[in-house]
Amino acid sequence: PLSLLVSQGVDEGPDGLRLISDIIHEKLGIEMSVLMGANIANEVAGDKFCETTIGCRNMQHGQALKELMQTPNFRVTVVQEADTVEICGALKNIVAVGAGFCDGLGYGDNTKAAVIRLGLMEMIGFAKLFCKGPVTPSTFLQSCGVAALITPCYGGRNRKVAEAFAKTGKPIEQLEKEMLNGQKLQGPQTSAELHRILKSKNVVEKFPLFTAVYQICYEGRPVTDFIKCLQNHPEHM
Repeated sequence: PLSLLVSQGVDEGPDGLRLISDIIHEKLGIEMSVLMGANIANEVAGDKFCETTIGCRNMQHGQALKELMQTPNFRVTVVQEADTVEICGALKNIVAVGAGFCDGLGYGDNTKAAVIRLGLMEMIGFAKLFCKGPVTPSTFLQSCGVAALITPCYGGRNRKVAEAFAKTGKPIEQLEKEMLNGQKLQGPQTSAELHRILKSKNVVEKFPLFTAVYQICYEGRPVTDFIKCLQNHPEHM
């Protein structure tokens, strides 16, 4: 059977990272492919043009999924690095929270561009550390990578609530209830799961942007400190 995962998130496992597709495979015994991209749901439903990425280790299955899903306005690329595709879908939401902090603090498009770039570098670094298979830069140039990162950094609930958090100082949980009509944020929760994984492997200092989002959301670090993680990022050393 052809099985396709579209949910986003990661979990902690005995080897550090545990992907949602791995959990489903363990429980149900089925091989999973993953779909991630710059795919805001209401725009897809409105048949506005977009691209997406399917990660599938079996390219024959991937091509079958592409034939099932592709339309003139929903273009599909298939790649074999399924773990990388899935990780992109989860980690982009953390970066979007950082972008929202910058919006709430009044920084401009140059700063947000830096957040996107540094966030992408941390996504690549994380994938190289924790993916079982190969991780190639070309996968991050697909819709699941850079395109799916840009979209939530300029729209979407993670950015929107993070902006309100920086402006109002209200707790994330309260803003969720006030702004999202029952929906939940993925970014803060994923940052907490990621922090546990990074801490267990003693590599927290390699991911200052991810770490700052976690500390600001959960440990009371001032949101005004977020710019420090950009100014002192190891990418600039």
